[in-house]
Amino acid sequence: MTSLSRKLLPSTSALAAFDSVARLGSFSAAADELALTQGAISRQVMSLEEQLGVRLFERGARGVSLTTEGSAYAKSIAAALGEIRSASLQIMTKTHGNTLNLAMLPTFGTRWLLPRIPDFVANHPEITINFATRIGQFDFEREQLDMAIHIGQADWPGAESTFLMHEMVAPVCSPQFLSAHPVEKGEDIAALPLLHMASRPGAWGHWFESLGLSLALPQGMRFEQFSSVAQACIAGLGVALMPLFLIDNELKSKQLVKAFDHQARSPSSYYAVAPLSRANHAPVVLFRDWLVRQVEAYRAAGTQGL
Repeated sequence: MTSLSRKLLPSTSALAAFDSVARLGSFSAAADELALTQGAISRQVMSLEEQLGVRLFERGARGVSLTTEGSAYAKSIAAALGEIRSASLQIMTKTHGNTLNLAMLPTFGTRWLLPRIPDFVANHPEITINFATRIGQFDFEREQLDMAIHIGQADWPGAESTFLMHEMVAPVCSPQFLSAHPVEKGEDIAALPLLHMASRPGAWGHWFESLGLSLALPQGMRFEQFSSVAQACIAGLGVALMPLFLIDNELKSKQLVKAFDHQARSPSSYYAVAPLSRANHAPVVLFRDWLVRQVEAYRAAGTQGL
């Protein structure tokens, strides 16, 4: 009985190796995913085949492919492995802490992230999120933070960056300002008061370049946060480049309008960033996966500015 039980319960290492090769279609890709050598993956799969007494893969010069038995087995164990991972993640959350210390960008946090947080709380009531506001890179260990929503590049030293979305910007102003300063073509905007974000000093130059224009631009008012520059536009102080998805309410209420209907992709993008020491921390994994799903749903809804 003992021998039969062991035969019917292969090692999780062998099952994980087989599952990875089955999904990715190659031993080398599976080795990269599981951070093992290709030889180790091959030995695990061969051990599983020997234990089950069936060939799971056809091996040839062009790579590997699942046999009929292998395909059926892969489908059967995929759900089981998913349940094991989920159960492990839940117990890790309870055992190793259920707090997520999250740094967020001020306007992104208040305008886009926080309205969606109730969904995460409803699905993961065991996790407590502590919010902090940060702009730019910082030392995770010194700040005692587990994760950050970052605008920039995927170049944070000692951290794992997960792409969330591109940033698309367009020039906006108040309807009254636009009536007093009609814009017929892109270069007309260069003659208007241009409002600047301190964190994006070259944004206007990049936007004009996207129109094929190279212009000498005047200095203008500079702001630290998008919420401040949005209010300056509403007050009629000038034109600002804004990510449209952060000013949905102002656009819908007609407090702001596009000064010219042309969007440009910002050189920077949004990322979920976690230090390597916390990348597998259960609350980080759960929140990162939830955040990616939220972005995908938002993009699928056809919202402008992503």
